Parts: sequence; structure tokens; C-alpha cells
Amino acid sequence: MPNQEQQSSKLRINASRLQSNIRELAIFGLNQATGGLDRTTFTPAELAAREWLKAELLRLNLAVRVDAAANIWAVRSGAGGRSPDVSAVSDRSVACLAAIAFGSHIDTVPNGGKYDGALGVLLALEVMTVLEENKVVTRHPLELVSFSAEEPNPFGLSTFGSRAVAGKLKAKDLAGVRNDQGELLTEALRLAGGDPEQFEAARRKPEELAAFLEVHIEQGKRLLDRDIPVGLVTAITGIYREEITVLGEANHAGTTLMGDRKDALMGASEMLLAFETVCRNHPADEVVGTIGRISNEPNAANIIPEKVTFHLEIRGEQRAQIREVLGDWGKLALPIAERRGLRLERRLILDQSPEPLDSLVISLCEGQAEKLGYSSLRLGSMAGHDATHMASLTRAGMLFVPSLDGKSHCPEEESRIEDMEKAGNVLLQSILALDQELNH
Repeated sequence: MPNQEQQSSKLRINASRLQSNIRELAIFGLNQATGGLDRTTFTPAELAAREWLKAELLRLNLAVRVDAAANIWAVRSGAGGRSPDVSAVSDRSVACLAAIAFGSHIDTVPNGGKYDGALGVLLALEVMTVLEENKVVTRHPLELVSFSAEEPNPFGLSTFGSRAVAGKLKAKDLAGVRNDQGELLTEALRLAGGDPEQFEAARRKPEELAAFLEVHIEQGKRLLDRDIPVGLVTAITGIYREEITVLGEANHAGTTLMGDRKDALMGASEMLLAFETVCRNHPADEVVGTIGRISNEPNAANIIPEKVTFHLEIRGEQRAQIREVLGDWGKLALPIAERRGLRLERRLILDQSPEPLDSLVISLCEGQAEKLGYSSLRLGSMAGHDATHMASLTRAGMLFVPSLDGKSHCPEEESRIEDMEKAGNVLLQSILALDQELNH
């Protein structure tokens, strides 16, 4: 007679049910005019989506709680851990084995798509459903998590929930923060079930978690171009941003000879093209650079520009790659400024280190994909994710699903159900494999 491990290896997710849940969750925040989703953090649409998710989790007899950062957790007990008593979920002092957590987020960017973040939560829900249907008993407790405010939002604090869980966001960081309508973040947090006074209680201890897994759409075309259904994320990109100010002299556009000009905009334009050249010439494909914000002063047709400010961003899988681009651009930008009689001012905005993901989790997921007969590809994530912060707490891994046309953060965001199904099966089997592999 086959044992549970043999039976569990045959379990698969229900693709029809997953597709139904994707459609159902996409009702919340639907923009009828564009077909996109307006489900930004702590808005009525996002709060309604939260209630839908909690109802689905309670239907599975999971222990559901909302922590002080308004993250939603749903716990399924394991044979080596505690029973899922909601009042004691955060007390692991007598638990034999730590929890294996998995999930993502359900908030969207304005006019966003229905897969970014949501797919990871809905696949986690599907995994929990399959395990419950088949009465599978795991050694470790399992925890589904839907993190608060992963996306950039009107309160200006992205990866809000996972940073709180990792202890990187403090109560003092919330003080006085408002959105454009003047609403306090602390009040919005309360409406979502969080507790700004006890905010740091959301932090989890490393000993509470054995591993974390997140599934996400790729938001690029690397998997699609190779017709590979499952991506194995090796590291989450580092993000470096500076605000660059180029200072020249304003003067009359008609009477100032070309040789007498100190044109900040022309100098900045040359610097921007030099930055693009440096990024294109870097040998690593996953090193990218963007100038996404720029202002010109006084911005008048008959005045030579005096001041140009732009945001320079570099992303790379390794900190050394980011430094190489920054150094090479600096060697070009300074001579441009000197030759044109301009002055450069630089201000650091963000220096987020790349976060390598766990080699054991990557190898284990790769092995499960192979057992299932799916091709997979190791690749770096070129966007930030909640897994970045969870990796500072525990073993963390990510699975990517191909994005059609590489589109994301837009109504046209789409992934094939057959690819989502394969990633879901890898997630399910990887969780079961981690349950057997890990002994803490």
C-alpha cells in the first residue's frame, strides 16, 4: 500500500478552480473603462478583496489572523507543530518545527493587471485547498501570507508588509505619513485590521520560519522567448537610485552665442545618452539602467535651461555590476560637465542590495520541476519583491511564470493558464519536498 509521501507526489492543483479564483478576485477594483484594476493599498476595493480572501481561507478551516501591519496569515497545522489556534499563532516557543510560508500580495498599481502579486496568493490558496481535500498531514505547519502594500502606493511605502515582518520598517516610519488626500497611513492601517501602536509586533523571528516561497509573473520576456514555463529565481535585483542635478546658466535664447552658453539641458542630454551607452555595453544582460523622471528649469521656449534634475536608476543581480555602471558613467559625466561649464550635484535616493535566494530551495524546486517533466530556467529577478525581505529571515525562493509579451503593471498583463498550472504544481511539490527535507 503506498505511503503518504508516494500519494502526495501525485497531487496536482486544480487549474479550473485557479482560473475561477483569478476571475473572481479580479472583480475587486475593476476599471470598467480600461479593463485594468485599481486596487491600490488600503482603498475600498483592496479592503473588499481582503475580505474575500479571508472568507476563502476560513472555508478551508485554516486559522486566519491579520497582524499589526495588516498582513493576512492563514495557518495549517503540522504533525510536528502546534494546532492552528489563532490566539497562539505567533507563539512558537513550544513548537517542534518552524513554519513553511508561501504567498505574495493582492494590491495592484493603478490600472494594473490581475496577475501581479495576486497569482502568488491564489496559488497559495490552491495549494492549501489541495492539501485539505486530500487530508495531507505535513510535518511542518504551513502558512499562507498575503502581504500588505507591496506595490508603490499613495503613502509612499512599498513592500510595506514584508518589511514589517522582516523588522525593516518601524512604527516611527509611519508617523505623520499621509496620502495625497491627506489621509493618515495609521488610520488606513487600522481600517485594514492593522495596529499602528503595536506595529513592530508584526515582526517574525527567524526561528519561526523554516522557509518562504513566492510565485510571481516574470514581468519580462526571458521565459516566453525560450518557451520555458517555470523560472527559478537565483537573486532579486539590487536597485540603486540617485537624483542628479545639472546646473548651468539661464540666458536669452536669441542673443547668447553657442560658444557662450552653459546649457544645463544639452549637457544633461549628453549625460543621459552616455548612461544608456554604459548600460548597453555592460556584459550582463540583466544589468539595466533607466532615467524615468526629469525636470527642466525654467522650461521656457526663449530661455537657455539653467537647471535639470533627473533620477538615475541602475538594477543588477550583483552589487559589483551596479558599481561598475555607476563608475563608468561617472567617468563620462564629469568631463561632459567640465567641458560645458556646468556643475553636477548628486544625491543618493536608494541603495538596495541584491538579495541572493537560497541555493537549497532553488535546487529543490528545480528537481521538482524535472520530476514533473517541466523545463525550467534559472534567472535573476529584475524587479523587487516581498521575497527580498523574507530572504533576510529565512531560506527563500521564487518561481516565475511567463508573461505574455512581457507586459505587466497594465491592463494587458496576461499569463497562460497552462504555465500557471505548471508553476502551481512545482510550488505544491516543492512545499511537500521542503517539509520532508527540513528538520527545523
